[in-house]
Amino acid sequence: MGLKEQITEDMKAAMRAKDSARLGTIRLLTAAMKQKEVDERIELNDTHILAIIEKMIKQRRDSISQFEAGGRQDLADKEKDELDVLSGYMPAALSEAEVQAEVTAAVQASGAAGPQDMGKVMAILKPKLAGRADMTAVSALVKAALTKKS
Repeated sequence: MGLKEQITEDMKAAMRAKDSARLGTIRLLTAAMKQKEVDERIELNDTHILAIIEKMIKQRRDSISQFEAGGRQDLADKEKDELDVLSGYMPAALSEAEVQAEVTAAVQASGAAGPQDMGKVMAILKPKLAGRADMTAVSALVKAALTKKS
């Protein structure tokens, strides 16, 4: 079963269980998916859906930090609940050692000589690690690896 079908089934299950919090989050996700399909006139595959989920997760993390900084714990908790639901659709995350190994391999494969070659390395890593690692952290690891080289 594809990711799109799984999301639809989860929405039906949330309706049956009268789980309004989960249902609301899944509806937000399906709305974002439909919006992308309409805007770009494409049929979404799992890669597109994972990109949408990743974007929504990043938005939730940003919101949580803003709400906590503003003293709105009630809103931060709501965002955390949404984050938990969305995270359930992401593939298993790689460990830090696995990410470091991928970064090292990509630096060698690209022949990067210094920080100016960061784009080449990230171009290799992005398709491999998308949805399985925090790309901000990956970028920091690449920058550190390339700074050591130069």
